[in-house]
Amino acid sequence: MEERGNISIHTENIFPIIKKFLYSDHEIFLRELVSNAVDATQKVKRLAAVGEYKGDLGELKVKVAVNKDDRTITISDNGIGMTAEEIKKYINQIAFSGASEFVERFKDSDGDKDQIIGQFGLGFYSAFMVADRVDIVTKSYQEGAEPARWTCDGSTEFAITDAQKEDRGSDVILHVAPDSDEFLETARIRNILDKYCKFLPVPIEFEGEVINNPNPIWTKQPADLTDEDYKNFYKELYPFSEPPLFWIHLNVDYPFNLTGILYFPKIKNDFELQRNKIQLYSRQVFITDEVKDVVPEFLMLLHGIIDSPDIPLNVSRSFLQADSSVKKINTYITKKVADKLNDIFKKDRETFEKTWNDINVFVKYGMLSDDKFYEKAKDFVLLQNTEGKYYTIEDYKALVQANQTNKSEQLVFLYTTDADKQHAFIEAAQNRGYDVLKLDSVIDSHFIGMLEQKLEKTTLKRVDSETIDKLVERDEAKESVLNDQEKEDLKAAYEQAINNQHMHVEVAALAPDDAPVVITMPEFMRRMKDMNKTGGGGMMFMGDMPDTYNVTINANHPLNQRVLSSEGDNKSAVARQAFDLALLSQNMLSGAALTTFVKRSFELMTKE
Repeated sequence: MEERGNISIHTENIFPIIKKFLYSDHEIFLRELVSNAVDATQKVKRLAAVGEYKGDLGELKVKVAVNKDDRTITISDNGIGMTAEEIKKYINQIAFSGASEFVERFKDSDGDKDQIIGQFGLGFYSAFMVADRVDIVTKSYQEGAEPARWTCDGSTEFAITDAQKEDRGSDVILHVAPDSDEFLETARIRNILDKYCKFLPVPIEFEGEVINNPNPIWTKQPADLTDEDYKNFYKELYPFSEPPLFWIHLNVDYPFNLTGILYFPKIKNDFELQRNKIQLYSRQVFITDEVKDVVPEFLMLLHGIIDSPDIPLNVSRSFLQADSSVKKINTYITKKVADKLNDIFKKDRETFEKTWNDINVFVKYGMLSDDKFYEKAKDFVLLQNTEGKYYTIEDYKALVQANQTNKSEQLVFLYTTDADKQHAFIEAAQNRGYDVLKLDSVIDSHFIGMLEQKLEKTTLKRVDSETIDKLVERDEAKESVLNDQEKEDLKAAYEQAINNQHMHVEVAALAPDDAPVVITMPEFMRRMKDMNKTGGGGMMFMGDMPDTYNVTINANHPLNQRVLSSEGDNKSAVARQAFDLALLSQNMLSGAALTTFVKRSFELMTKE
């Protein structure tokens, strides 16, 4: 028996249109055909479970085979199969209707192709991207059903004939076109299966072995899993990565379906290199690792799997569409991550502190980019001081309240971005009983600004941005041992010795044991420059401005008495020496200036 007919579409050839508009990557054909085979297999399993199929299910699996001599790829399943009538219904009519609308929409332009997922059963037709002929040999699960063969050469004509097939299920046989030889290589097929089919819920057999894990741990209940299960799965996903810090098991069925596992990796400061490590699946079929619409940007630093049948995809399943369900999923994931971090913090603060150096960039990034995350994270974000102790924001405010409130009733948080380079300033602050925070991660210049915006009557100052008395200003003035004329003479001596318009000299009454010369960059200017380097702050012009510094001369230091009492060239030499020592203490002396300083040091030491 042979029946011939036309596929129900009003065009000479739908397949060039499918090739042009439906799939950008030809390897997708294997994902589509194997997914169809898995669907057919699961359907017969469901029918057996409800008593509609009473036969022997046998070992349910999907087989993929490549025959290089025959130039064929065969995808076989022992699922529900089809009758000849069902072939005409499901294959020829392309999901019952709408094919002509599809063709008209895409014949001349891209159209709105993102809107048609689910309207057309076009996954099967991806086979014609790599094949110049496709056969289906199938036998329905229904009692007494006769096997049938469907053949099509990529035109709208098809043929249905009798076939020989003993067992229930379908074989889809692709006769590979001359321009698609790459898909006759077993290594190429294995790579595609590993990419898209690694976790399909039915065993996939290729070259005599099952190549997938049909029961990945995200499909199981957390109560049934151990820490080792989670760690081993992470190793399966990322074989060359360090073990994760901890993880979140996602499992929700209302108002959307979502499962998955998100891991917190050791991200440290190279977070730009860690992106695109979250994989999106739909019913255990890999879709993409471009998940920026589903996952908030700051959570892109996480690793793991998200699986949801409710995430809207375009017709080729290649791109996500932003809609209300995506926004809900996005919000849900943010909340789950914040809750997990808060839970760890409350239950095991010691562990949380140990992991802080690995996750602080991630938490701060989240606080900067998402107000809802900030509201939760402000209770567990940690501030570390130079002594290595950790504090919540509220704990830290209580710690410094008494000693670091200035004359304007503002709380002053002092911080360092480089504890070694700024050691002299840190030591001076600690000698006054001040505490100094370490804020030295790649994102801290932005985090500092956010804290000042969010915290009432609180300001942050880098420890080297002012002289010690100006960091936390009080209504108390120190007496100067110099009169006004002597101050002017001292200022003039230093200005002449420094001879640099970007160094603004002032004389101030500091403690006698403070440094004779202190070089600082004003907090505002340095902060704007720092933010400009990391691509923020809206002050791009600051990056082009030369560095300017304040040079504070300590009127009460004995060395400056010597500068005043020196004569001629010696006065300038001593002033310059004191200034260069201040530069040297901040690693700001180099090149010819450093060479001159060394020579001058020897000369001053040998003078009687």
